[in-house]
Amino acid sequence: MNYRKLLLAGAVGTLALLSTGCEKLKARDNLNKGVQAFKSAKYNNAVEHFKEAVRLDPEFPTARLYLATAYMSQYIPGADSPENMQNARAAEQEFLKVLERDPNNALAIESIASLHYNQAQGGTMEEKSKKLDEAAKWYTKLAEVDPKNKTSRYSLGVITWAKWYPKLMEARNNLGMKPEDPGPIKDKKVKEELKAQWLQPVNDGIKHLEEALQVDPEYDEAMAYMNLLIRERADLADGPEQYKKDIEVADNWVQKALDTKKIKAERAASNATKGIRADK
Repeated sequence: MNYRKLLLAGAVGTLALLSTGCEKLKARDNLNKGVQAFKSAKYNNAVEHFKEAVRLDPEFPTARLYLATAYMSQYIPGADSPENMQNARAAEQEFLKVLERDPNNALAIESIASLHYNQAQGGTMEEKSKKLDEAAKWYTKLAEVDPKNKTSRYSLGVITWAKWYPKLMEARNNLGMKPEDPGPIKDKKVKEELKAQWLQPVNDGIKHLEEALQVDPEYDEAMAYMNLLIRERADLADGPEQYKKDIEVADNWVQKALDTKKIKAERAASNATKGIRADK
Protein backbone atom coordinates (compact mmCIF):
# COMPACT_ATOMS: atom_id res chain seq x y z
CA MET A 1 0.00 0.00 0.00
CA ASN A 2 2.78 2.43 0.93
CA TYR A 3 4.64 1.42 -2.23
CA ARG A 4 1.58 2.21 -4.37
CA LYS A 5 1.22 5.59 -2.66
CA LEU A 6 4.86 6.40 -3.28
CA LEU A 7 4.52 5.32 -6.91
CA LEU A 8 1.43 7.49 -7.35
CA ALA A 9 3.14 10.45 -5.68
CA GLY A 10 6.13 9.99 -7.95
CA ALA A 11 3.89 9.93 -11.01
CA VAL A 12 2.11 13.11 -9.91
CA GLY A 13 5.48 14.78 -9.29
CA THR A 14 6.72 13.79 -12.72
CA LEU A 15 3.58 15.20 -14.35
CA ALA A 16 4.04 18.45 -12.41
CA LEU A 17 7.64 18.76 -13.61
CA LEU A 18 6.60 18.05 -17.20
CA SER A 19 3.81 20.61 -16.91
CA THR A 20 6.21 23.19 -15.46
CA GLY A 21 8.69 22.54 -18.23
CA CYS A 22 5.94 22.90 -20.82
CA GLU A 23 4.81 26.19 -19.28
CA LYS A 24 8.35 27.54 -19.40
CA LEU A 25 8.70 26.56 -23.06
CA LYS A 26 5.44 28.36 -23.83
CA ALA A 27 6.68 31.39 -21.88
CA ARG A 28 9.83 31.54 -23.97
CA ASP A 29 7.84 31.14 -27.15
CA ASN A 30 5.69 34.12 -26.13
CA LEU A 31 8.83 36.08 -25.27
CA ASN A 32 10.22 35.47 -28.77
CA LYS A 33 6.93 36.49 -30.37
CA GLY A 34 6.81 39.58 -28.18
CA VAL A 35 10.35 40.57 -29.14
CA GLN A 36 9.46 40.30 -32.84
CA ALA A 37 6.37 42.46 -32.31
CA PHE A 38 8.43 44.94 -30.28
CA LYS A 39 11.04 45.23 -33.04
CA SER A 40 8.22 45.97 -35.49
CA ALA A 41 6.92 48.71 -33.14
CA LYS A 42 3.71 46.70 -32.55
CA TYR A 43 3.81 47.51 -28.87
CA ASN A 44 0.26 46.45 -27.97
CA ASN A 45 0.88 42.99 -29.44
CA ALA A 46 4.24 42.85 -27.72
CA VAL A 47 2.64 43.68 -24.36
CA GLU A 48 0.14 40.82 -24.72
CA HIS A 49 2.87 38.29 -25.53
CA PHE A 50 5.08 39.49 -22.67
CA LYS A 51 2.13 39.41 -20.24
CA GLU A 52 1.42 35.83 -21.27
CA ALA A 53 5.09 34.92 -20.83
CA VAL A 54 5.05 36.36 -17.30
CA ARG A 55 1.79 34.56 -16.51
CA LEU A 56 3.23 31.24 -17.64
CA ASP A 57 6.53 31.79 -15.82
CA PRO A 58 6.34 34.45 -13.06
CA GLU A 59 10.06 33.86 -12.30
CA PHE A 60 11.10 34.86 -15.83
CA PRO A 61 12.88 38.23 -15.29
CA THR A 62 13.67 38.82 -18.96
CA ALA A 63 9.99 38.65 -19.89
CA ARG A 64 9.05 41.09 -17.13
CA LEU A 65 11.78 43.52 -18.19
CA TYR A 66 10.51 43.38 -21.77
CA LEU A 67 6.95 43.88 -20.56
CA ALA A 68 7.94 46.97 -18.59
CA THR A 69 9.95 48.30 -21.54
CA ALA A 70 7.03 47.76 -23.93
CA TYR A 71 4.77 49.81 -21.65
CA MET A 72 7.44 52.50 -21.33
CA SER A 73 7.93 52.65 -25.11
CA GLN A 74 4.29 53.69 -25.47
CA TYR A 75 4.60 56.52 -22.96
CA ILE A 76 4.69 60.00 -24.53
CA PRO A 77 6.40 62.65 -22.34
CA GLY A 78 4.15 65.62 -21.70
CA ALA A 79 0.90 63.96 -22.80
CA ASP A 80 -1.65 63.70 -19.99
CA SER A 81 -4.24 61.32 -21.47
CA PRO A 82 -5.46 58.52 -19.14
CA GLU A 83 -4.04 55.87 -21.46
CA ASN A 84 -0.63 57.55 -21.49
CA MET A 85 -0.58 57.85 -17.69
CA GLN A 86 -1.56 54.19 -17.41
CA ASN A 87 1.36 53.16 -19.60
CA ALA A 88 3.72 55.05 -17.29
CA ARG A 89 2.21 53.46 -14.16
CA ALA A 90 2.27 49.97 -15.68
CA ALA A 91 5.91 50.37 -16.74
CA GLU A 92 7.00 51.47 -13.28
CA GLN A 93 5.04 48.69 -11.57
CA GLU A 94 6.69 46.03 -13.71
CA PHE A 95 10.17 47.48 -13.22
CA LEU A 96 9.53 47.53 -9.45
CA LYS A 97 8.55 43.85 -9.59
CA VAL A 98 11.88 43.13 -11.26
CA LEU A 99 13.63 44.96 -8.41
CA GLU A 100 11.72 42.93 -5.81
CA ARG A 101 13.64 39.86 -6.99
CA ASP A 102 16.81 41.67 -8.10
CA PRO A 103 17.26 44.92 -6.12
CA ASN A 104 20.43 45.83 -8.02
CA ASN A 105 19.11 45.38 -11.54
CA ALA A 106 20.74 48.40 -13.21
CA LEU A 107 18.45 48.34 -16.26
CA ALA A 108 15.29 48.49 -14.13
CA ILE A 109 16.73 51.27 -11.94
CA GLU A 110 17.85 53.35 -14.92
CA SER A 111 14.50 52.85 -16.65
CA ILE A 112 12.52 54.09 -13.63
CA ALA A 113 14.86 57.08 -13.36
CA SER A 114 14.40 57.87 -17.05
CA LEU A 115 10.62 57.46 -16.75
CA HIS A 116 10.40 60.01 -13.92
CA TYR A 117 12.66 62.40 -15.79
CA ASN A 118 10.44 62.17 -18.88
CA GLN A 119 7.34 62.71 -16.75
CA ALA A 120 8.86 66.01 -15.61
CA GLN A 121 8.33 67.34 -19.13
CA GLY A 122 4.68 68.06 -18.33
CA GLY A 123 2.61 69.46 -15.48
CA THR A 124 3.07 72.46 -13.20
CA MET A 125 6.47 73.67 -12.00
CA GLU A 126 5.83 72.02 -8.65
CA GLU A 127 4.95 68.72 -10.30
CA LYS A 128 8.01 68.94 -12.55
CA SER A 129 10.24 69.58 -9.55
CA LYS A 130 8.85 66.53 -7.71
CA LYS A 131 9.40 64.29 -10.74
CA LEU A 132 12.95 65.60 -11.15
CA ASP A 133 13.62 64.89 -7.48
CA GLU A 134 12.26 61.38 -7.94
CA ALA A 135 14.44 60.86 -11.01
CA ALA A 136 17.48 62.13 -9.09
CA LYS A 137 16.79 59.61 -6.32
CA TRP A 138 16.84 56.73 -8.80
CA TYR A 139 19.89 58.02 -10.68
CA THR A 140 21.69 58.25 -7.33
CA LYS A 141 20.78 54.62 -6.67
CA LEU A 142 22.04 53.71 -10.15
CA ALA A 143 25.38 55.40 -9.39
CA GLU A 144 25.66 53.30 -6.22
CA VAL A 145 24.79 50.05 -7.99
CA ASP A 146 26.97 50.72 -11.04
CA PRO A 147 29.86 53.09 -10.20
CA LYS A 148 31.05 53.05 -13.82
CA ASN A 149 27.70 54.18 -15.21
CA LYS A 150 28.33 57.58 -16.79
CA THR A 151 24.65 58.24 -17.53
CA SER A 152 23.73 58.39 -13.84
CA ARG A 153 26.24 61.17 -13.11
CA TYR A 154 25.44 63.05 -16.29
CA SER A 155 21.71 62.89 -15.57
CA LEU A 156 22.19 64.19 -12.03
CA GLY A 157 24.02 67.19 -13.51
CA VAL A 158 21.26 67.76 -16.07
CA ILE A 159 18.58 67.56 -13.38
CA THR A 160 20.44 70.17 -11.33
CA TRP A 161 20.47 72.48 -14.34
CA ALA A 162 16.78 71.82 -15.09
CA LYS A 163 15.84 72.94 -11.58
CA TRP A 164 18.33 75.81 -11.25
CA TYR A 165 18.00 77.53 -14.64
CA PRO A 166 14.31 78.58 -14.32
CA LYS A 167 15.00 80.05 -10.87
CA LEU A 168 17.94 82.05 -12.19
CA MET A 169 15.95 83.33 -15.18
CA GLU A 170 13.07 84.30 -12.90
CA ALA A 171 15.41 86.33 -10.68
CA ARG A 172 17.00 88.03 -13.70
CA ASN A 173 13.62 88.87 -15.21
CA ASN A 174 12.39 90.32 -11.92
CA LEU A 175 15.45 92.59 -11.89
CA GLY A 176 14.90 93.65 -15.49
CA MET A 177 17.98 91.78 -16.74
CA LYS A 178 17.88 90.29 -20.23
CA PRO A 179 19.34 86.80 -20.88
CA GLU A 180 22.28 88.34 -22.75
CA ASP A 181 23.04 90.91 -20.03
CA PRO A 182 26.34 90.17 -18.22
CA GLY A 183 26.32 89.30 -14.54
CA PRO A 184 26.75 88.88 -11.76
CA ILE A 185 23.33 89.54 -10.26
CA LYS A 186 23.37 93.22 -9.35
CA ASP A 187 20.97 93.13 -6.41
CA LYS A 188 23.03 91.89 -3.46
CA LYS A 189 20.06 90.63 -1.45
CA VAL A 190 18.66 88.63 -4.37
CA LYS A 191 22.10 87.22 -5.15
CA GLU A 192 22.71 86.15 -1.56
CA GLU A 193 19.32 84.46 -1.41
CA LEU A 194 20.11 82.55 -4.61
CA LYS A 195 23.54 81.60 -3.30
CA ALA A 196 22.12 80.30 -0.04
CA GLN A 197 19.65 78.06 -1.86
CA TRP A 198 21.46 77.10 -5.05
CA LEU A 199 25.25 77.45 -4.88
CA GLN A 200 25.82 74.07 -3.21
CA PRO A 201 23.40 72.15 -5.49
CA VAL A 202 25.00 73.75 -8.57
CA ASN A 203 28.47 72.81 -7.32
CA ASP A 204 27.23 69.28 -6.70
CA GLY A 205 25.84 69.18 -10.24
CA ILE A 206 29.22 70.24 -11.62
CA LYS A 207 30.87 67.51 -9.54
CA HIS A 208 28.51 64.89 -10.98
CA LEU A 209 29.42 65.98 -14.51
CA GLU A 210 33.11 65.79 -13.62
CA GLU A 211 32.55 62.21 -12.44
CA ALA A 212 30.80 61.38 -15.72
CA LEU A 213 33.81 62.75 -17.60
CA GLN A 214 36.14 60.62 -15.48
CA VAL A 215 34.27 57.56 -16.75
CA ASP A 216 34.21 58.87 -20.34
CA PRO A 217 36.66 61.71 -21.09
CA GLU A 218 34.99 62.16 -24.51
CA TYR A 219 31.50 62.64 -23.11
CA ASP A 220 30.71 65.82 -25.06
CA GLU A 221 27.14 66.07 -23.72
CA ALA A 222 28.57 66.30 -20.20
CA MET A 223 30.97 69.00 -21.41
CA ALA A 224 28.04 71.00 -22.76
CA TYR A 225 26.29 70.96 -19.37
CA MET A 226 29.55 71.81 -17.60
CA ASN A 227 29.49 74.96 -19.71
CA LEU A 228 25.91 75.74 -18.76
CA LEU A 229 26.23 75.18 -15.02
CA ILE A 230 29.51 77.10 -14.72
CA ARG A 231 28.24 79.91 -16.96
CA GLU A 232 25.08 80.32 -14.90
CA ARG A 233 26.90 79.91 -11.59
CA ALA A 234 28.89 82.99 -12.63
CA ASP A 235 25.81 85.09 -11.86
CA LEU A 236 26.45 84.30 -8.19
CA ALA A 237 30.06 85.56 -8.34
CA ASP A 238 31.18 88.14 -5.77
CA GLY A 239 32.24 90.62 -8.44
CA PRO A 240 32.94 91.26 -12.14
CA GLU A 241 36.42 89.71 -12.05
CA GLN A 242 35.20 86.39 -10.67
CA TYR A 243 32.30 86.51 -13.11
CA LYS A 244 34.71 86.97 -16.01
CA LYS A 245 36.88 84.05 -14.86
CA ASP A 246 33.86 81.72 -14.64
CA ILE A 247 32.71 82.75 -18.12
CA GLU A 248 36.19 81.99 -19.49
CA VAL A 249 36.06 78.52 -17.92
CA ALA A 250 32.59 77.98 -19.41
CA ASP A 251 33.82 79.09 -22.84
CA ASN A 252 36.67 76.57 -22.59
CA TRP A 253 34.14 73.80 -22.01
CA VAL A 254 32.24 74.90 -25.11
CA GLN A 255 35.44 74.61 -27.14
CA LYS A 256 36.26 71.22 -25.59
CA ALA A 257 32.81 69.94 -26.52
CA LEU A 258 33.16 71.18 -30.12
CA ASP A 259 36.68 69.71 -30.44
CA THR A 260 35.53 66.37 -29.04
CA LYS A 261 32.55 66.20 -31.40
CA LYS A 262 34.92 66.88 -34.32
CA ILE A 263 37.35 64.16 -33.21
CA LYS A 264 34.54 61.62 -32.81
CA ALA A 265 33.06 62.51 -36.20
CA GLU A 266 36.45 62.14 -37.92
CA ARG A 267 37.00 58.81 -36.16
CA ALA A 268 33.58 57.55 -37.24
CA ALA A 269 34.25 58.59 -40.83
CA SER A 270 37.65 56.87 -40.77
CA ASN A 271 36.14 53.65 -39.37
CA ALA A 272 33.42 53.73 -42.01
CA THR A 273 36.04 54.08 -44.76
CA LYS A 274 38.01 51.16 -43.33
CA GLY A 275 34.81 49.11 -43.28
CA ILE A 276 34.13 49.84 -46.95
CA ARG A 277 37.69 48.86 -47.87
CA ALA A 278 37.42 45.63 -45.89
CA ASP A 279 34.24 44.69 -47.78
CA LYS A 280 35.96 45.04 -51.15
